[in-house]
Amino acid sequence: MIAHETVNILEGAAAVTTTDSIPIAISARHLHLNEATLKQLFGARAQLTKSKGISQPGQFACEQKVNLIGPKGRIDGVRVLGPLRSRNQIGISRTDEFCLGVDAPVRASGETKNSAPITLERPSGKVDFDEGLIFAWRQIHITPTDAKRFGVESDDHAEVAISGDERDLIFQDVLVRVTPAYLLEMHIDTD
Repeated sequence: MIAHETVNILEGAAAVTTTDSIPIAISARHLHLNEATLKQLFGARAQLTKSKGISQPGQFACEQKVNLIGPKGRIDGVRVLGPLRSRNQIGISRTDEFCLGVDAPVRASGETKNSAPITLERPSGKVDFDEGLIFAWRQIHITPTDAKRFGVESDDHAEVAISGDERDLIFQDVLVRVTPAYLLEMHIDTD
């Protein structure tokens, strides 16, 4: 899917309006693990097994999956994404929150301090987390070169208008994340 027509920068930079297009990707529920948790869930010799690459360079979907267990329900078969990270992070949608019976805060990727608790389960055991569960903020991953073209900086907030048919809409308060490792892409969840 491609965002067309207008990208307005709301804060953190001079007011900018452009009609450049931004590819849009759906970020479904997933989790990132650190090495210690990988070993707890999958065994002392466990390593992430790549299933397929995903759009962002160097990142991949893994063969490994876990079950999420909340106070009111569970979601089985949630995919682990690689590579390993320094801290665990589980990203879900608002619909998933209702299923699990949790209240995950809206956070930028990587910001898990004081987030919601969750239990991860595998047939070999489970791990309880006091924090790590978030509802991901809509965000635009962007390279420094594209950031200059759009007139944005990291941590700016943008408004992205999607038009072209009878279901036009505007995403407000979209976080901009700039790094050379990214590919230009806006991530939204399934809700």
